[in-house]
Amino acid sequence: MNTIDIEQIKTYLLNLQDGICSALETQEPGTGFTEDNWVRPEGGGGRTRVLTGGEVIEQGGVNFSHVHGAHLPPSATAARPELANRRFQAMGVSLVIHPLNPFVPTSHANVRFFVAEKPGEDPIWWFGGGFDLTPFYPVEEDVIHWHRTAKAACEPFGADVYPNYKTWCDNYFYLKHRNETRGVGGLFFDDLNEWGFERSFAFMQSVGDHYIDAYLPIVEKRKNTAYGEREREFQLYRRGRYVEFNLVYDRGTLFGLQSGGRTESILMSMPPVAHWKYNWHPEPGSPESLLYDRYLKPQTWLD
Repeated sequence: MNTIDIEQIKTYLLNLQDGICSALETQEPGTGFTEDNWVRPEGGGGRTRVLTGGEVIEQGGVNFSHVHGAHLPPSATAARPELANRRFQAMGVSLVIHPLNPFVPTSHANVRFFVAEKPGEDPIWWFGGGFDLTPFYPVEEDVIHWHRTAKAACEPFGADVYPNYKTWCDNYFYLKHRNETRGVGGLFFDDLNEWGFERSFAFMQSVGDHYIDAYLPIVEKRKNTAYGEREREFQLYRRGRYVEFNLVYDRGTLFGLQSGGRTESILMSMPPVAHWKYNWHPEPGSPESLLYDRYLKPQTWLD
């Protein structure tokens, strides 16, 4: 195992947060992220940046956190008993962008590192992360671009990396109670340590660095598309699915709340407005039904 360099990871993550915020602010003349530096009483803290009320981004958050403690609570170690009674550190950048225009997809990305240590024993550590796209009115060329960029992030690390982590993303961002994917997927990986520290860290960086390349061209193409009340209502309805997934299934949300994380920063991923409608279904053949019929099913986009 290579030597773990915590400061190297932290420096990368802080720079990544800066770069992503700067790139997104190019789409919002006159509007930028506000910064909130916070401290966790149990150990560590973070730097949360939020943009609200923009012409393009209705609400978006890009959060850096680095938390640590003497031990994880039982709720966080129930499925991983080997982590009990170990000091831990968890750090990462996590972001969710909820655009105003229904033709611009919502996007999510995160990259993270976790280590648990105990005197006299080897540390338990891993990297995780990924990015995924949640369109409301999808355009196939955008979806293909998104996946081509995801594949490019993986290619230096082996031919099987993209298909494996693409499939993991499809399976992870799946709402079992709705029998549909959250969106059109991307990449998801977790517990990555088998490559050793340096290669695993390099892969995490590649995923983080490719997010803006994947997302910004889509924003630029779709942000000025005309829309009306119908499209806005459908966007708000589909945002409800986002809330359902984050509160029921999302590992990061559950770990953050179980480990005593900062609630405001954890729940920054929620959309500012969302609607639910009882037993609603799109009309067959409508633009809204295309999302269900074509896009909310796991499939290979790059054939």
